[in-house]
Amino acid sequence: MPIRQLPETIVNRIAAGEVVERPASVVKELVENALDAGARRIEIVTAGGGLSLVRVTDDGAGIAADELPLAVARHCTSKIWADPGDIRTLGFRGEALPSIGSVARLRLRSRPADTEHGAEIAVEGGAVGPVRPAPGNRGTTVEVRDLFFATPARLKFAKSERAEATAITDVVRRLAVAFPHVRFSLNGADRSPLDLSPHAADGQEGWLARVADVLGADFAPNAVAVDAEREGVRLSGHVSIPAFHRANALQQHFLVNGRPVRDRLLAGALRGAYADLLPRDRHPLGALFVEIDGRDVDVNVHPAKADVRFRDPGLVRGLIVGAVREALARSGVRASSEATDGLAGAFRTQAPSAAKPARAGNGRPAGFDPATSPSRPLEPGFGEEASTGWRAAFEPAADLRADEAPIALDHAPLGAARAQVHGNYIVSQTEDALIIVDQHAAHERLVFEALKSALRARALPSQVLLLPEIVDLPEEDAERLAAHSETFRRLGLGFERFGPGAVMVRETPAMLGEIDASKLVRDLADALADGGDADLVEKKLDAVASSMACHGSVRAGRRLKPEEMNALLRQMEAVPGSGTCNHGRPTFIELKLADIERLFGRR
Repeated sequence: MPIRQLPETIVNRIAAGEVVERPASVVKELVENALDAGARRIEIVTAGGGLSLVRVTDDGAGIAADELPLAVARHCTSKIWADPGDIRTLGFRGEALPSIGSVARLRLRSRPADTEHGAEIAVEGGAVGPVRPAPGNRGTTVEVRDLFFATPARLKFAKSERAEATAITDVVRRLAVAFPHVRFSLNGADRSPLDLSPHAADGQEGWLARVADVLGADFAPNAVAVDAEREGVRLSGHVSIPAFHRANALQQHFLVNGRPVRDRLLAGALRGAYADLLPRDRHPLGALFVEIDGRDVDVNVHPAKADVRFRDPGLVRGLIVGAVREALARSGVRASSEATDGLAGAFRTQAPSAAKPARAGNGRPAGFDPATSPSRPLEPGFGEEASTGWRAAFEPAADLRADEAPIALDHAPLGAARAQVHGNYIVSQTEDALIIVDQHAAHERLVFEALKSALRARALPSQVLLLPEIVDLPEEDAERLAAHSETFRRLGLGFERFGPGAVMVRETPAMLGEIDASKLVRDLADALADGGDADLVEKKLDAVASSMACHGSVRAGRRLKPEEMNALLRQMEAVPGSGTCNHGRPTFIELKLADIERLFGRR
């Protein structure tokens, strides 16, 4: 068949298939245009999950009447840049409006600040209408109706109105995180309203306030600031403490030069920074902002502009892992406010039942025995035998000896031990709180960190294989492994090239015991090919150290002396990450004095 040029309408619909995947894509493109136009207030209205209506109104720079036809033509854009490899705006392709207009009924009305009257243009199924005068305030309004009416087959793949409305809300929230100084308003008959007030554009406080608007008010008291720079790449933002986490990664926001992105490298780096700090299948919260030279990042990977590629991915990953770990260590030992709220809630008295208990003839509840009542007063002679059960549950700490200095509560975040409860929980007192520590979980973390430090302080011992094992690999995998051979050797894994497409394994880490050397090497090769690094062996060793720590820690049920309890508290304060055990469970819960006083009606 002869080669033919596709009609413009077909070209636009092909582009629409890439740019306009669903109503949320329409909202994303239109809001990004508003932000590029310098808008400080953006209002979004939707109906039918965005399939019936999407209207975006902004107070930006506006579009002149004679430029409206260009605005709805492909590859026409106002975002001019000198270097196509250094993109600093959210939009730059000039494809959004013509793509939307090819599959929907689009109306664009705009008035620049320097004109008294506005103008509008309509596009319906790719057919562009004339420019007409129209009233309007400064800025631009884009109205999109009957999305995909020109491509009915696409409607078959649309999700429910609720699902589409939820996707739109997520898009607006992610863009709002990137622009805290802009007011975002999202309304419609198909949704609950969302109104995000503007905050200061400069400084961490404005960023944190907007992130808290999006992630919830409980994020700020459970967040730590991240601020680091390495080789011209700057990282800032906030992440949650290890004790504050969620069941999915939806509340993680990554921005590159102000652009919200969904990037596997960034998500993997954040996950790596929390290794051994979170329970399995739990995820941290946060918003991280990467500032990098535009020439060192490619945002032109896909028309949706949600993916990016870094020139030096190892640098970016290392910066995130190191900076987040340093921030968590710097924040010290902290308990989640959720745990505190849960503890306070558990103590709150329940409302009395409306049904009154049956009473005997003497007016006492039926079956009441004063001799066994838990509310009876202590009698003279209430001795060791009667108090055995009480002492088993609550063992008070012995008084400090006269030659021991008291612990300064204002300098001890975890306070001074006062008692041991049920043989596993240390009760301590700080200047303004009560703290309950799980002694086994806490000591498990301390032992684990000590083992990891020992592992990294020196080359690990290896075990020599009786017969070296030859592992056949693609040549490129063998080359990648050889490039990291010194790192692997330090971790106890010794191998060498054996021809163009194989390696010979001579030694494996002694700490791992008997392992399948071939499987280990192939897993390492796959990790390196997938953009990972040479830390897979280290992760396996950490897993062994975690198991050893669990078995080598202070067991539940062991009675501790006061000095042992206080020594454990001081070590927890000094070791980063001690707020959770190496399985991710919390090691302590804090109840503020103010919360205690509220429980007793003192506040």
